[in-house]
Amino acid sequence: MTANDWLQMAVFMAVLLILVKPLGAYMAAVFEDAPNRINRVGAPIERFVYKISGIRADEDMSWKRYALAMLMFNLIGLLAVYLLQRFQGVLPLNPQHLPAVSADSAMNTAISFATNTNWQGYGGESTMSYLTQMLGLSVQNFLSAATGIAVLIAVIRGFTRRSARALGNFWVDMTRSTLYVLLPLALVLATVLMSQGVVQSFKPYVEVPLVEATTATQPVLDGNGQPKLDAAGKPVTEEVPVKTQILPMGAAASQIAIKQLGTNGGGFFNVNSAHPFENPTPLANFLELLSILLIPAALCYTFGKMVGDRRQGWALLGAMLLIFVPLLLICTGAEQGGNPALHGLAVDQTASALQAGGNMEGKETRFGIVNSTLWATATTAASNGSVNAMHDSFTPIGGLVPMWLIQLGEVIFGGVGSGLYGMLAFAVVAVFFAGLMVGRTPEYLGKKIEAHEMKMASLAVLLPCALVVIGAAVAVMVPAGTAGTANPGAHGFSEILYAVSSASNNNGSAFGGLSANTPFWNALLGICMFLARFPLMIAMLAMAGALAAKKHVPASAGTLPTHTPLFITLLACVVVVVGALTFLPALALGPIVEALMATH
Repeated sequence: MTANDWLQMAVFMAVLLILVKPLGAYMAAVFEDAPNRINRVGAPIERFVYKISGIRADEDMSWKRYALAMLMFNLIGLLAVYLLQRFQGVLPLNPQHLPAVSADSAMNTAISFATNTNWQGYGGESTMSYLTQMLGLSVQNFLSAATGIAVLIAVIRGFTRRSARALGNFWVDMTRSTLYVLLPLALVLATVLMSQGVVQSFKPYVEVPLVEATTATQPVLDGNGQPKLDAAGKPVTEEVPVKTQILPMGAAASQIAIKQLGTNGGGFFNVNSAHPFENPTPLANFLELLSILLIPAALCYTFGKMVGDRRQGWALLGAMLLIFVPLLLICTGAEQGGNPALHGLAVDQTASALQAGGNMEGKETRFGIVNSTLWATATTAASNGSVNAMHDSFTPIGGLVPMWLIQLGEVIFGGVGSGLYGMLAFAVVAVFFAGLMVGRTPEYLGKKIEAHEMKMASLAVLLPCALVVIGAAVAVMVPAGTAGTANPGAHGFSEILYAVSSASNNNGSAFGGLSANTPFWNALLGICMFLARFPLMIAMLAMAGALAAKKHVPASAGTLPTHTPLFITLLACVVVVVGALTFLPALALGPIVEALMATH
């Protein structure tokens, strides 16, 4: 790695950490634990939203009512996105006259965007109308992110409230998340992205002449529109001249901004942020990359401020960085080292020079290796899933890193809100382990951790793991699962394992060699995405409800401090050990054995 490589990573991490405190403090003020705060502040837009929606801002909800409101709201949004896709052919803002999306793909996409996964088995510019992209997908990007933040705030209240039966108001938390956090940041980022050249238009797609005409091979069709076959039964083809190219347009900038800030990740175009209309310049790349981790990192400071001990928030952020930074360096080193399968081969001078520059397959030359691996680790540490390089083209070890970051449960930064409440579940497990070692009832932030809390935390930690291993096992045992792999052997298994891991942890990225827009994959991944999102939220709310009802226990000489380097290390070890014990056998059959095969 060169000095420039180190500088790029250092600048990114420095800017991120500088922004953590001001944004985190601002969000803590937004969610101040006062149900009637709106009456004192008198924000007219917020009051207007409550009035037309019939929301009682001063009403507190029990964890069950909070969970029910969250679930019903998201199910309605899921249905709305499904119907938009199914009827987009007869709806306006469809200049390309794109037809309705198939039922299985529409349901998969609706679940994907409602769960903050944004798994995309389709090409956006060739499948979705402008109306579907804006009214369906972009709106869900805001609402799914706001849902994650709202649930996190309710979980935090579980630690801060004493002998209470309520966790706040879901509708108030949703409104404030959207109105004061997501909308302002998205407006600023979208404006900057437009200045960099990200498209934002309702114009139809534009046909432009090619600088250099070329030819394309296409099958000859009979009168029924079916390919003609020769005597050997093979399709008859012909060469046709290609003199023009269709450039897709659309309201991309507004969707790109929230897809990054909300850790959604779904691209307006098929190749996501590798597309020059989504990510045209180095500045656009830096800002989009920064936006992936900005809110998840800042929420750690929000947590510390809301619980009355900022050190607790820094400790959680420290545990995330303790895992993230080494994995970033491993991924970057693997890609800088080049493709191990080419080492020692008698390649020509040009190929040797390219290999000396590292593994550039599947990467944009305008970004290079460091910006590609930095994005790959950030997008999989957070449950974002957007890409500016193709993970399927990474080296075996380079591809293992983003896959394992997903499998750790999306708690290393993680999704907006969901990453931090996932890390809090691991923190509860960590203090439980520590309590067992010293023979004391475990405590966290002044609340005793007992059987109910451990059950809920264990459910939140283990359910995604179970979905991954069960889903991958099902996929490799049925022909419909293996039919979509573009590569045989270990890499084909890696494509399947990555897809199920991505869906089961609400990430959304993929090894692109898997053709997953089939009824089997749409159904399997849709089930995984749904079960990985809402049951976990309910479990965390149930744990928060139990904690809120408890009295505060003053710290004593035997209380484990949860802001020290010792606890940070313990927490990081618990996350890593769970991920290693669960997935090492599967990884050994995929990227690990692929790496061994490439070097021999």
